[in-house]
Amino acid sequence: METESEPYVRLATLRQLHKVVADLNTARSLADTLQTVADGIVAGLGYELACVNLVRPDGDLVVAAFAGSAAAEALITGRVGSRPSWERRLSMGEAWGELRFIPHTEGWVLIEDDVPQWHTEGPDPRFEDEWHPQDRLYAPMFTSGGGRELLGVISVDRPRNGRRPGPWGQEALQMYASQAAIAISNARLRANMQRALVRLEREQQALRASEESFRQAFEYAPSGMAIAEMGGDQHGRLLRTNDALCRLLGRPASAMRRYSFADLVHPEDVGTLLRTSAEGGRAELRLGRRDGSYVWVSLRNSVVADTTDGPRFLLTHVEDIEDRKRHELALAHRASHDALTGLPNSAELRARLSSKLCERPPTAPDGEESASDTGYDPETGALFNADGFDFGPAGAAFDHHVHAIAPADEVDDGTKGLAVLFCDLDGFKSINDRFGHQTGDAVLVEVARRLTRGVREGDTVARLGGDEFVVLADGLGAADAADLAVRLRNAIILPIRVGGRGVRVGASFGISWASCGMSVEEVLQSADQRMYIEKRSRSKVHRRAG
Repeated sequence: METESEPYVRLATLRQLHKVVADLNTARSLADTLQTVADGIVAGLGYELACVNLVRPDGDLVVAAFAGSAAAEALITGRVGSRPSWERRLSMGEAWGELRFIPHTEGWVLIEDDVPQWHTEGPDPRFEDEWHPQDRLYAPMFTSGGGRELLGVISVDRPRNGRRPGPWGQEALQMYASQAAIAISNARLRANMQRALVRLEREQQALRASEESFRQAFEYAPSGMAIAEMGGDQHGRLLRTNDALCRLLGRPASAMRRYSFADLVHPEDVGTLLRTSAEGGRAELRLGRRDGSYVWVSLRNSVVADTTDGPRFLLTHVEDIEDRKRHELALAHRASHDALTGLPNSAELRARLSSKLCERPPTAPDGEESASDTGYDPETGALFNADGFDFGPAGAAFDHHVHAIAPADEVDDGTKGLAVLFCDLDGFKSINDRFGHQTGDAVLVEVARRLTRGVREGDTVARLGGDEFVVLADGLGAADAADLAVRLRNAIILPIRVGGRGVRVGASFGISWASCGMSVEEVLQSADQRMYIEKRSRSKVHRRAG
C-alpha cells in the first residue's frame, strides 16, 4: 500500500507546490511578497516555522518575514545578523544541492553568534533521520543571471512529519527557494518601476527626470520588457523591446516591431493570452523563437500613461520560466507514470477514467419515464420523453459532459462506449523464476510497447502493477472491443528476444464498460472479474509460456 500511495503523495505535494509558487506572483508589494514566501513554506512544504532573511544594501541580513509562530515573529522580526556570521553558517554542515543542513551535533557552536534565531525544546531523536529541535536547514536565494549574488536565506524548522526531508522534499524546497528569489527580484523591479510611474504622472519636470531612469531600468532589466500600443487599429503592436527579450526570442528589435504577442504565442496558448486582462493581467504561455522553437514565459502587464491625459501604453514584463516548466513537467511525469515502462501508472489511470464519468447515470429524473422510455442524445447527454419534452442534460451538474454508456452484451446495436480492457500476462511468473527479474522487466517493457502500438492515438495504455495492464478505448462497440482484445493478445504472444534467448508470454483479457453512475473502482473490478473468467475458461495449453 505504501508503494501504491506514493504517486498520490507526490501529486498532492506537486499541486500544493504549484499553488504556493503561483501565490508568489500575486503579491502587490515587496513586503507582501516576502510574507507570502514565508507563508508558502508553512502552507505548502510541510514545515511549521519559516523565516526569510533578506540581504540589506550594507550586506548584512535582516529578518524580513516570519511564519508559523507569533511569539517567535515578535521576538526576531527586524533583527539583523552580520554577513560573516551567515557566511560561516552557509559554509558548514551538509550540502544538499544548494541547501545547507547543519545537524544539532555541529550547530551548538553557532548558539552565541549574532544571527537572530529561535530555540525549540524537545526530546533527542529516536531514529536516524528524525528531526532534532536544534537541527538547522537553510535555503539560500540567489539573483538570476551570471552574477548569482546572494539575495537572502530561507530558514525552516519543525517538519510536520518529524523527519529530515528526503530527496523529494529537498528538491521541492530548493525549487521553491529559486522561485522565491525570482518573485522577490520581480517585486523589487516592479516597485522601482511603479515609483518611476508615479513620478511620471505628477509633473512634466519629474517626467523628464524619470525618463532616463526608466530607460535604464527597461533596457538593462535582466528579464524581457516590452511596450505595446493600447487601443486603436494597432492595439497590441510592439513598439519597443529590450535586449533581454530580443535575446530570449532570438529576434532583432527591428523585427520585433512587426509583431504583437498574439502573433508570437503558441497556437495552443492563444486562449490563455486572450483571457489575460490588458491591465494588471498575468499569464504563463509559450512564445515563438526565430528558429521555430518555443520558450515558456510569464507575462505580467502594467498600463503606462505617456503624458497627462495622453495615450496609454502597455508595459509587459516577460520572465523566462523554461527551466521551471521543464522541471514541473518532469516531476509531474515521474509522479503519474510507471518508472519501468513509461506508461501511465495506477493513479493516472484512475484520474483519466474518473474524468470520463459523473455520478449520475444517463436516465430520466425520478418520477418520469425510465431510460428505456426516453430518447438519449449521446452528443449532448440530453433525455427526451415520448412527447418530445427535453429533460435537459442527464448530468446537469457537469457542464459540457457527454455521458458514458455501455453497449449491450448480447446484441451489437451500434452503441459506442468506453471500453476497459484488463490484461493479465500468462506465464510471466515462470519467466521471473527461470531467468530472473531483469529478464522479466525486459518482457514487461516489450509488452508495454506492443500494447501501445496496438491501440489508437488517444487511447490509454496503463500499467496497473506487476504484470497487469489496462487499456481505455473510447468510442468502441462490443464487437470492436472484442477485436481489439484479440489483436492485442496476438501481438503479445509473439516471441520476445531477451539476452539472446526467446521467451513467450500469453495474455488474458477481460472487457468491461465504463458507464456514468459507476465508480472507478467498480469499473476496474468488473474488468478484472471478467479477465479471471476468461483466464479460467482457457486451457492451460493456450496459457503456457515458453
